[in-house]
Amino acid sequence: MVRNDIRGRRAARIALCASAAAIAFTGIAATAHAQDGTAPADTATASQTDEAGNAIVVTGFRAALESAVTAKKTRDQVVESISAEDIGKLPDASIAESIARLPGLTSQRVNGRSNAISIRGFAPDFSTTLLNGREQTSTGDNRAVEYDQYPSEIISQVLVYKTPMASIVGEGLSGTVDLRTVRPLEYGRRTISLGGRGTWADIGKLNTGSKEFGWRVNGTYIDQFANDTIGVALSASYLNEPYQIKEFNAWGYPTVDIGDDRYGTGPANARVARPGYANVVGAAVLGGSKSYVTSTTLKRLGLQGTLEWRPAPEFTTTFDGFYSDFKDDQIKRGIELPLYWGSGTLQPNATVTSGLVSNGSFSGVEGVVRNDAFQRHAKLYAFGWNGKYEGDDGWKVMGDISYSKTDRNELVLETYAGTARGAGTGATDTIGFRPSDNGYSFSHGLNYGDYNLIKLTAPLGWGGDQIAQDGTRILNGQDGYYNNRLIKDDLWQYRLEIEKELGQFLKDVKFGLNYTNRSKTLTPDEAFIGLIANTDGTVDVPVPTSARLGTTDLTYLGLGPLISYDPVALLGSGIYRRVRNPYGDVVVKSYAIREKQMTGYLQADIDQQIGSNTLTGNFGVQAIFTDQDSDGATAVFLGTNPNGSPNIGAQSRRSSVGYVDVLPSLNLSLRTAGDYVVRFSAAREIIRPRLDDMRASLSYGYQITSVPGIGQVAFATGSSGNPTLRPWRANAVDLTFEKYFGRQGYLAAQFFYKDVLSYVYNQDQTIPSSSLALSNPGNGVVIAPTAVINVPINGSGGNLYGVELAGTLPFGQVVKALDGFGITGGVSYTETSISPTPGAPAEDIPGYSKWVANGTAFFEKWGFSARGSIRYRSTFVGEVSGFGAARTRRRAAPETIVDAQIGYDFQKGSALEGVSLFIQGQNLTDEPFVTYNPNRPDQVIDYQRYGRRFLAGASLKF
Repeated sequence: MVRNDIRGRRAARIALCASAAAIAFTGIAATAHAQDGTAPADTATASQTDEAGNAIVVTGFRAALESAVTAKKTRDQVVESISAEDIGKLPDASIAESIARLPGLTSQRVNGRSNAISIRGFAPDFSTTLLNGREQTSTGDNRAVEYDQYPSEIISQVLVYKTPMASIVGEGLSGTVDLRTVRPLEYGRRTISLGGRGTWADIGKLNTGSKEFGWRVNGTYIDQFANDTIGVALSASYLNEPYQIKEFNAWGYPTVDIGDDRYGTGPANARVARPGYANVVGAAVLGGSKSYVTSTTLKRLGLQGTLEWRPAPEFTTTFDGFYSDFKDDQIKRGIELPLYWGSGTLQPNATVTSGLVSNGSFSGVEGVVRNDAFQRHAKLYAFGWNGKYEGDDGWKVMGDISYSKTDRNELVLETYAGTARGAGTGATDTIGFRPSDNGYSFSHGLNYGDYNLIKLTAPLGWGGDQIAQDGTRILNGQDGYYNNRLIKDDLWQYRLEIEKELGQFLKDVKFGLNYTNRSKTLTPDEAFIGLIANTDGTVDVPVPTSARLGTTDLTYLGLGPLISYDPVALLGSGIYRRVRNPYGDVVVKSYAIREKQMTGYLQADIDQQIGSNTLTGNFGVQAIFTDQDSDGATAVFLGTNPNGSPNIGAQSRRSSVGYVDVLPSLNLSLRTAGDYVVRFSAAREIIRPRLDDMRASLSYGYQITSVPGIGQVAFATGSSGNPTLRPWRANAVDLTFEKYFGRQGYLAAQFFYKDVLSYVYNQDQTIPSSSLALSNPGNGVVIAPTAVINVPINGSGGNLYGVELAGTLPFGQVVKALDGFGITGGVSYTETSISPTPGAPAEDIPGYSKWVANGTAFFEKWGFSARGSIRYRSTFVGEVSGFGAARTRRRAAPETIVDAQIGYDFQKGSALEGVSLFIQGQNLTDEPFVTYNPNRPDQVIDYQRYGRRFLAGASLKF
């Protein structure tokens, strides 16, 4: 990990130097234009003229950059954008990867894919995503949209608003991402585009039955009819692509104390260490590990359609539809090793480096072989109607109705195997461990690929005895676990806007009303998995010969082969039974959140000539009336189970609240004759709380501790959601200086400051124990009079501020001989002083990276194109899937991602005119995703390696 951290810092310096060089070069160009006293004239996005006045058509990536520069220049907000190079093709392999290259933006990789975006140091939950200006449901647990739901081939433009405007409904605190599909009447010509590509992952096939090759196809049809009064746009995309992951996960790093009864004897102040243990006093050690090879098959069907009708020049009506069927099926095979937190005994003469046991071994280890399935299926629907009237008298009326829906289920199926049922009954192993380039490397003695040795069973007796109401029994430990999370998300949105053009200093005034009704539910379906043959608590079952899939190789971790089978097929074969988990801790995971928001807004646009300069902008206010309510459950003691454990049920719990937010905003842009633009923005911004924080659920239990003078005392602790949470709120100011070179290049310095007034954090609250339905612990144990419940609440925040430097420079603007070459990119630096916990030092908020840098060098001319891109982000707190698929936050290491692409478009007059060929390489340095304990990069928690991906494809447009 030390080597990886150094590599990350070196890569960061390279990225930052490259970005600085790009900005400096752009500055030289700006000086050159200033010296000759001229400013380049604006040119059409896709065309220029040469010295002889002949038209030069600009296509491909350069056309996309020109479109992005134009969008940034002409709008009154601070905006970043990307657009399709050509119909049906974005400048990158996915929307998230493309967006992550924009100044001040970055992404987190999940399973090797970028699917969530962070803007200006905030986690994805602080931004919102719109589709054609409409709010969307999400496939995740919260509000953040996961971009791998949206095929890049159906998107024509992405706008990222970094400052708010009163007439944009559904804005976020850090920014708003608006995905735009093509408008066929505006597009103005008939186009048919077909494309396809193949993919290859160089990490290889890690699991039996997995693939290293994949593919995707797409098609787009755009046409106009009835004298260009009817327009149709249809797009379809399908992909079937594999992803492979080598994973290491640590349970944690407890401190080894030789005063522990296992390592010494006698009173605490006089314990004597065993010989050879003196060098591990007070050192952290790997407590256990869970390491897998994971193979994913991602299948996604995306369909999009638009019907546009203009029966009269003053009126246009549009119908939009989008559908995504997303299936992410994973098979995970590996070994779970309980080391310190298990029956293992740390052996003498371990090596300690910087307070960490870096080389050692545990004896008496009982490993658990895992064959697990993770299936994430989601269907997303989005429909919308829009009607717009633009009268000759300056009056405009717009109406919009939209519906978005997501149905998702997320199944985690765990199955266990080992040498015998129950702890301390089977063969044990001696496991050596040391840090490596994959997190840790192990040595072992047992053959985990031997079907005669490793059988289906409960090696450690996890879960104990479970007996269902119908008498179905699981004895001496569960043989697996079934956890299916069912999520439904529905959103209706209705909007009416009236606008009047004034043609004076106030260019126009608009008033609007928007009503949004959203509901999101989570229903857990959990069950213990037991072998049907297990009637006396001793049975171990060999994997049936017909179900055996050979072995899976964990040599990259030093663990060798292990037995392999399909857990889903085995569950359906009749070997296992499911016994529903009846405990209240399952029920309290459920929630139903309903939100109703009425938003009224008033906005005036400004357009005023000031000498040779022009002042444009807008000012306005939103008033948002919110009603929210939440259903959940509270755990209730119902008696004692047959195995002696408390039977915890649940009772329903509901809470609701209403409140009002008033959000003023101001955007001003001063445009000079020399193509300079100075922007100023001030606004109140909000983002609503995470949905899982709003759940009306309460779960708790107690821990028995010996208290001097009293005896055994049960202290109750628990956690709860908070249905009365208010939004995160902030006051924000932006100041931006921009220099443009026509529509081809620009240089920008963007300064921003956010005063976070309200922040949601978790706090322990003390309540009377009598308010909880606690079971009687018996044996003379006394329940403490108060209990501690951890609850999310609103508190004060802090400041977040920074600067973004960005630029796009076609080198032909400086040296004509370099026409076709260019660079684009940026670097951002962000500071924060937010203290989520009152009285505690400031800490990094989720998603925050102090440094974010990206740069792309390109060449495009005569049909040839080549691009190389690098993006870097410094360490951040990321969100990963933890125990039982719950979302867990962990400190992630810095990472640098390098991608490249080359292509050729056959030119006009060629027999293959309209055909484009390309080859892409992603993650060319095989950068891993790594998390670690705070301030201890050597204490690795997650280490995931995805390998490199190569793509080759072609498209045909006619």
